[in-house]
Amino acid sequence: MSQVSPEKIRANVEVLVKFNNRSTISSADANLPPGTGILAASDWIKKQLETYSEACGGCLEVKVDEFSQSPEAAFNGSNPRIVRPTLIRNIYAILRGTDSKASKRIYLVTGHYDTRETDVMNTHDPAPGANDDSSGTAVSLESARVLSQLKFPATIVFAAVAGEEQGLNGSRHLAQLAKDEGWQVEGILNNDIVGGDTTPGDTLQNKSLIRVFSQGILPSAPVETIRQMLSLGIENDTPSRELARAILDVSRSYFATPKSFRPVMELRLDRYLRGGDHKSFSDLGFASVRFTEWRENYNHQHQHIRVENGVEYGDLLKFDDWQYIAQVARLNIATLGTLASSPGVPEKVRVVTTNLDNNTTLRWDAPTAASEAVKYEIVWRETAVSDWQFSADASKFGDSSESHSATLPISKDNVIFGVRACDDRGHCGPAVTPFPERRP
Repeated sequence: MSQVSPEKIRANVEVLVKFNNRSTISSADANLPPGTGILAASDWIKKQLETYSEACGGCLEVKVDEFSQSPEAAFNGSNPRIVRPTLIRNIYAILRGTDSKASKRIYLVTGHYDTRETDVMNTHDPAPGANDDSSGTAVSLESARVLSQLKFPATIVFAAVAGEEQGLNGSRHLAQLAKDEGWQVEGILNNDIVGGDTTPGDTLQNKSLIRVFSQGILPSAPVETIRQMLSLGIENDTPSRELARAILDVSRSYFATPKSFRPVMELRLDRYLRGGDHKSFSDLGFASVRFTEWRENYNHQHQHIRVENGVEYGDLLKFDDWQYIAQVARLNIATLGTLASSPGVPEKVRVVTTNLDNNTTLRWDAPTAASEAVKYEIVWRETAVSDWQFSADASKFGDSSESHSATLPISKDNVIFGVRACDDRGHCGPAVTPFPERRP
C-alpha cells in the first residue's frame, strides 16, 4: 500500500484528459483530431499495462476484449445511445495466481474510461471526465502497477471498460465473456467517481469516507429463493453484500485510524437515477460492488464545460483530489491482496434446524479451489445490524479436518451467522450465510 503514488495517479488522469472526448461512439468517427477519442485512449491504456508487465518480467497478460455493438433501442426511457455499429474495447491485464488450484479463483478491479458531455451523443466537444471516470480507471492502473510486483495464490484481473455512459455495454460484454468462459470470479471491485470532488466552498464533502454499493436479492433469482431469504431475514446476505462486508473488514486491518479513511456500506445497488458497471456482473450472479465518493457534485459530471451565473461546470482536473484517489487505490489493493491470498469461500454452508433449541449447529464444505490448510471463522451479528459484530475460531466449537461443523451456544433466532475461510496469516475470504438444513 505504501507504494501507491498520488503523483502517478495524477499523471495517468492528466493523460486520459488529454484525449479530449472519450465518448464510446467516437470510435466510429473518422474526423477526430489525431490522438483524441476513445480508441486513442484504449491504445494508451493497453500500453500502460504492457509497461507494467515489462517491469515485472512479463507477469501480466494484457488482453483486448473488442467487439462491435449493434444499434440499441432506448436506454432507460431516453433516446438510443448506440445508433450505428460501434467498436468497443475493454482492456484488461491478468495477474495469474501462483497456486495451481487457487489460480482458478479470480478477483477483478475495474473502472470505465469512456466519458460524456451534457449531450451523450456529442463526440467532439471536450469531455475530460477527470472524475467520471478517469479516477476509477486510474485506480485500476495503479492497482496493476503495484500488485504486479507481488505474487498471490489466486488470480487478479485489472480492467478498464468502455461503453458505460452508453448503457454499460463494455462491462456487460466482459461479464458475459467471464460467464461463457467459466471464469470463477469471486469478487468484482468497480470504481466509478472516486475523485473526491473538491469544490471551493463545499463544506459537506467528507474525504474520510468512500461509499460501497452492492446488490441485495437479485430480481432474477428463483421466486422460492427470494421467499426463503425474506422469511429468514437474510435479504442483506447476498454474495455482493458479503463482499462489501469483507471490504469493511479489510479496512479495519489496514487503516488503523478510521477517521482518516473508511468505507461505508450502502445497502442498495446504486444511487437514485444512476447505474454502474458492477450491475453488469451482479446481473449474471457475480459478487460485485461499486466504490463512489461520499458526496458527488453534479455540476462536475456529464457537463458541457462552461461558467454560468458564476458557477463552473465541467469534470475538470482541478476538482480531483489525488490523495483521496490514492486512499481509494490503497483500499482496493488491500482488498484484492487479502482476497487473493485467502482460501476463497466455503461451500454449501447450512444451519441445522432439526430440533427446537437455543444452540446453533453450522455445517459446511471446504472451498473448492483451496490447496493449503484452511482455518474457519464463525461470524455473527444482531439481526438489525448491517456488519459483522463478533467472530470465533470454529475449531473451538467442534470443527475438525474430518468434519466441518461447529455448535455455538447462541440462538440462531437472535442473530445472523456466517462462515468464512482464512489462511494461517489471517487472510479471510467473504463470509457465507447458511441456509436451513434438516438432518434425520
